[in-house]
Amino acid sequence: MKKSAHKAGNHKRHLFGTDGVRGVANVEPMTSEMALKLGRAIAYVLPERNSRPIPTRLANRPSPGSKPNESIPKHRYKVIIGKDTRLSGYLLETALASGICSMGADVLLVGPLPTPGVAFLTRSMRADAGVVISASHNPFEDNGIKFFSHDGFKLPDALEARMEEAISTGKIDHYRPTAAAIGKAFRISDAVGRYIVFLKNTFPRHLTLEGLKIVVDCGHGAAYRVAPAVLSELGAEVISTGVQPDGENINRECGALYPEAARQLLLEHRADLAIALDGDGDRAVFIDERGEVVDGDEVLAICAKEMAGYKTLKSRVVVATVMSNLGLEIALKKMGCRMVRTAVGDRYVVEEMLRGGYNLGGEQSGHIVFLDSNTTGDGCLTFLQILAIMVQRGKRLGELKRVMTKLPQILVNVTVREKKSLSRLPRVSERIARVEKALGDRGRVLVRYSGTEPLARIMLEGEDQAKIRVMAEEIAGEIRAAVG
Repeated sequence: MKKSAHKAGNHKRHLFGTDGVRGVANVEPMTSEMALKLGRAIAYVLPERNSRPIPTRLANRPSPGSKPNESIPKHRYKVIIGKDTRLSGYLLETALASGICSMGADVLLVGPLPTPGVAFLTRSMRADAGVVISASHNPFEDNGIKFFSHDGFKLPDALEARMEEAISTGKIDHYRPTAAAIGKAFRISDAVGRYIVFLKNTFPRHLTLEGLKIVVDCGHGAAYRVAPAVLSELGAEVISTGVQPDGENINRECGALYPEAARQLLLEHRADLAIALDGDGDRAVFIDERGEVVDGDEVLAICAKEMAGYKTLKSRVVVATVMSNLGLEIALKKMGCRMVRTAVGDRYVVEEMLRGGYNLGGEQSGHIVFLDSNTTGDGCLTFLQILAIMVQRGKRLGELKRVMTKLPQILVNVTVREKKSLSRLPRVSERIARVEKALGDRGRVLVRYSGTEPLARIMLEGEDQAKIRVMAEEIAGEIRAAVG
């Protein structure tokens, strides 16, 4: 990913996390006042990220009807704003739009749309930036704001730091365009339709979903109109749930965090598979025909095998995070492929994919990035790729997932009051070291803080599930005693 040539000096980021700004809606920093400031800040950094040189043949040529010495009109910046279905989306959307317009840029409002849909539209509509108002899988009372560059990739850390610096120092408070220089806002009524067409075009034209019965749980989130429409238009019999958002029910005992709801419908209707999407539609969890959950690691293994067979997997590399199961790494080696690991967060996966020129990556949680098609994790795009493989191979999902065998893995979350460096917690560090020594090369230990929540996350892998569970709880106990 290209980085801005401008640097934010030594400014330390406090506002932005690993996925934009996030918090309880209408409580600092997720207030309308802050949203307005963020709108002003994104408009302020746009010229730094989007240089648009005028071709020489146009620069010296007067436009029709103009005087020879008239200059080409200054570029008018455009920012797309999309959101999920949370109640607080209204207040944040309005404030963001106001801030952007106050800086002389125009706003394109697309309403509820999955995060990858906003990334796609930012590129296809030649916008200068995209903004998504969503807290993804969090409960409805939370919300977040994340930004995309004109190329559909998440805004680099350096640009987010520039925005934060502009807000904290007040350096842009004096910039107040007036009269005709103030920005305008427009509603884009066909945004959902544009995204549906894009998704359908990623599915092979010679294939159809006719004869498949598919459950899709949209989690009452941003994909509630998109996902059922795509599946039905491609010929599937669709059983939809989580498609009646009321502003408060997003992610509530449904969607990717609660695949049990989709599993129950799959078993009741004897469907071929079920799909559970999260609140902003950028990740998908699958349930196979037997009712077993298929996670992002297994999806990566299935897609890697298919792409490697067609020689479309660039450098025969899959990018995954430190949380991905060791079984995926083993499966890739058997295919003659390899894994490159990154820090947790789909933005880091994408950065590594761009750096190395790779085209498949993702997370165990279900964020899968097909960089040949879109610039971020895309739940709908992912389920279309899996369905295409099922149809092409004439195999059920349960059979396809046998490409890898997962090692037992234990995940434990501990609520923390502060995120002290683990190196400054001697009893925690000692316990981790003892566990690592006990596992040797037959397992892995990973302890980290969440980038979006006040949690310490503990992950252990090993051959004996009962044994690693005890070890994980021992580490969790030390963390609770130190910072819980």
